[in-house]
Amino acid sequence: MISRRLQVLLAFKHNESTGISKRLVSQQIGVNQNSVQTWRRLYIEGGITLLMSHAKTGYKPSIINYNQEQALKEQLENPYNGIVGFIELLDWFNKTFETSINYKTFHGFVVRKFNAKIKVARKSHVKKDKLAVEAFKKTSNKSVKKLSPKKEKISKK
Repeated sequence: MISRRLQVLLAFKHNESTGISKRLVSQQIGVNQNSVQTWRRLYIEGGITLLMSHAKTGYKPSIINYNQEQALKEQLENPYNGIVGFIELLDWFNKTFETSINYKTFHGFVVRKFNAKIKVARKSHVKKDKLAVEAFKKTSNKSVKKLSPKKEKISKK
């Protein structure tokens, strides 16, 4: 990004006598015209040193380091860990690494890095009778066999 700042400065310097619009400079270099305006203002206010100072770092550095990420990956890939949801995973993570990460931050990290989803079992009715379910399964298999049509062999003579 710093090289583009210098390109903007050079474009203005080359066209200093004739003048050039910020829109034309932004099209030539391939940046937004607001960036061109900001960089021009920085150069006018503080010269090349202010123009070249770049305070933005992009994304924030992750709270979770590489070792923690690997342990989290192992925990997610282990089918026998017994963790059902993100809250239990967050509790495990905070206890294991002695941290206190916010749920929203942790959830976003796990979804972004590992494409994890909440595993939720389907609900069963409170008054559901297990014996009735077993009886239904036993009779439904027999009734399906009785009702299914048998294929007849057709012989050609």
